[in-house]
Amino acid sequence: MRAFTVERYGDKAGVRAGEVPDPEVGADDVLVRIRAASINPLDRMIRDGEMKTILPYRAPFVLGNDLAGIVIEVGSAVTDFAVGDEVFARPDKDRIGTFAELIAVHRDDVAIKPAALTMEEAASLPLVALTSWQVLVERARIQPGQKVLVHAGSGGLGTIAIQLAKQLGAHVATTTSTANVDLVKRLGADVVIDYKKQAFETVLHDYDVVLDSLGGETLEKSLDVLKPGGQVISVAGPPDAALGRELGANPVVRLAMSALSFRIRRRARRRNVSYSFLFMKAGGDQLRKLTPLIEAGTIRPVVDTVFPFESTREALEYVEAGRPKAGKVVVRMP
Repeated sequence: MRAFTVERYGDKAGVRAGEVPDPEVGADDVLVRIRAASINPLDRMIRDGEMKTILPYRAPFVLGNDLAGIVIEVGSAVTDFAVGDEVFARPDKDRIGTFAELIAVHRDDVAIKPAALTMEEAASLPLVALTSWQVLVERARIQPGQKVLVHAGSGGLGTIAIQLAKQLGAHVATTTSTANVDLVKRLGADVVIDYKKQAFETVLHDYDVVLDSLGGETLEKSLDVLKPGGQVISVAGPPDAALGRELGANPVVRLAMSALSFRIRRRARRRNVSYSFLFMKAGGDQLRKLTPLIEAGTIRPVVDTVFPFESTREALEYVEAGRPKAGKVVVRMP
C-alpha cells in the first residue's frame, strides 16, 4: 500500500511517500480503507523526535493520528463492526499510521462515523474531540456555571473544546486573532480576547479551568487567571511524573518528566492552583458518547483546507508554517 513514512527523525525531508506492506489484521482488529486523515501538531512533534521519550517509534514508521474510512475486513473476534461500516478513529499511540491507504485498528478504538459528516469532516475530529473530552469531562469534571479558558480558540482543538465546554454549561473565554473573533463567538465563546490587542492575564480572573495548548509564556500566565483551587491542564507544557506512571515508563524517565515540570508545578502550588499534563488516549467509547452531540450539530467540525493524499507532506508544512485560518487541515485519499 501507499503511505507516508518517517524515514529519519528531525526534518521535513524525513517524511517520504512509498510502498509499505499491508497491515496484519489481528483477531480484535478492523481493517480500514482510509478515505481521509487529518494533520495534528502531534504529527510534527513525532516527526521531529520531540516525543521520543514518550513515544519511542523506530524509523521507518507510518505517520498520522486521525482517520475516517470504510471497514474492509474484521478480525475473527470482532462482532460489533462489519465490512462496509463507515468509521472514524484515533488509533492507539502504539499503532499510529493514518497517512496511508490502509490501517488495522483495535476494535476498542473505533466508532461508527456520524452519518451527518463527510469523511473529511469526520477525519478532523477524533484526536481533538477525545482531547477535549478527556480534559473537560474526565479530568476537570466541568460543572454548569464554572469558568473555562480555552486558549487558541480557532485552532483544531480550540474549536471543539469551546463547543463541548458550552454543552457542559460552562462560561467560556478564549483567545484568538482578530480575524477569528466572529468564528469563536459563533462556536459559543462568551468572552473573546483578541491577543493582538489585549493581554488575557490582565482581563480574565477567577477561572476554574484553563485548557492550554500553547505552552511557554502562555502557560505561565495562565496560572494568574485561576481562582484558588483552579487548574491548568496542558497538552503543550512539560510532562509530569503522573504521565510517566500512566505510560509505564521506567523510574529514570518518570524522574526526568517530573524535573521538566518542577518549575511550573511549584509556581502553581504557590498560587494554590494545580498544573497537570494530559496526553490523550484513544477511545472508541468516548467517540460514541460524542457522536449524538455531533449528529445534533451541538459540536461542529471546522475544516480549514483539504489536500490530496499525494500532497501530505505539503499539508504538514502548511500546518507547520501556521497558515491555517481556523480548524483542521485534512488529506483526502484518491
